[in-house]
Amino acid sequence: MKAVSVVTIKKELKHRSSEELLELCLRLSKFKKENKELLTYLLFESHDESGYIESVKAEINAQFEGINTKNYFYIKKSVRKILKTVKKYARYSLKKETEVELLLHFCTVLKDFKPSIFKNVTLTNSYERQIVLIKKIVSTLHEDLQYDYHLELEGLER
Repeated sequence: MKAVSVVTIKKELKHRSSEELLELCLRLSKFKKENKELLTYLLFESHDESGYIESVKAEINAQFEGINTKNYFYIKKSVRKILKTVKKYARYSLKKETEVELLLHFCTVLKDFKPSIFKNVTLTNSYERQIVLIKKIVSTLHEDLQYDYHLELEGLER
């Protein structure tokens, strides 16, 4: 079965009743965890973006605390998993400010992580790529926000 385009789906959804839309949403939420997470964000957390950011930051911290630090292989694997989670939660929001906040927090925690990530080339490169991405996103934001985020970035680059 080939999936149709988003435009086609949108046109079809316009012809459905609210009861049918409700059933479709509930059925969709049963198939993938990400669908359920996105619906949870849209229904319960999108109105309080700062609360959402804080809850994601707490989850990031918990994931970093659970990393097996016996060798760098496990650390790299865990850091990639955490970064994937950060990107997923940023994608739910669709707000650049949220993405920057989450990536800044990820980089801050990663920089302070023990054993130091700077003793491993792969982890250092991953950290630096996220810094470059943050700079790219910040350059598209309002000037006041750019200034605030640049101050935080300078602290990370030291």
